Amino acid sequence: MSEELLVERSGSVLHVRFHRPAQRNALTWGMYEGLLAACDRAESEQGVRVLVLSGGREAFVAGTDIAQFQEFCGGQDGVDYERHMQRVLDRVEGLPVPVVAAVSGYCVGAGLAIAACCDLRVASTTARFGVPVARTLGNCLSMNTYSLLVHHLGPGRALDMLLRARLLDAEQALAAGFVGEVCAPEELDEVAAQVAARVCEHAPLTMWASKEAVRRLRVAALPDGDDLVRAVFGSEDFRGGVRSFVDKTEYRWQGR
Repeated sequence: MSEELLVERSGSVLHVRFHRPAQRNALTWGMYEGLLAACDRAESEQGVRVLVLSGGREAFVAGTDIAQFQEFCGGQDGVDYERHMQRVLDRVEGLPVPVVAAVSGYCVGAGLAIAACCDLRVASTTARFGVPVARTLGNCLSMNTYSLLVHHLGPGRALDMLLRARLLDAEQALAAGFVGEVCAPEELDEVAAQVAARVCEHAPLTMWASKEAVRRLRVAALPDGDDLVRAVFGSEDFRGGVRSFVDKTEYRWQGR
């Protein structure tokens, strides 16, 4: 676990680095639990003023490890998965300290959702953002994750990205307001450190109130979407999509 999720503290900054480079940092169930534990540490450990999440040059996080979806037997497994995902995302979004995402390379699927839960995002010129499941797995997102994407990108850009399975590059994400700064890959760690150092100087309660107010505005009257998740994760297309992704074969979508 410690090899796949590296957690270290430097002064007031707690840094979590996703470190599974051969799989582009695709998240295992254990890595999700490790992220929850890191959030607990960021909240409870005296003196921590900011949490920074990062990956490597090739990927921030390239989604959830698809091989794990082979364990799913039906739509309820999808509902359970998305509820667990929401538990993780809620923990990141709800932290009382600012959370900074430093993104290089692929930031897709669950990686995009995690980055969307952070308060500040900086990216290298190699960053790519998206949720290309319409052409890869044939699954869907939870209502909470759809809300995150619409909140940050607007409904038109979010749907364009989802339906066309597009990846936004760093400049497009900057223009959309999703990231606040773009830099060269070799400068990303330093830029993230500068952002972290700046927020460490600011009033903690003011920052907490600001991020909590924005969170409350987003989640107000969030509707239930378990029926959507259950239908899609229970479909023949999802099973075929996972199988073809793992086997590296082609699957023709059936719509059922």
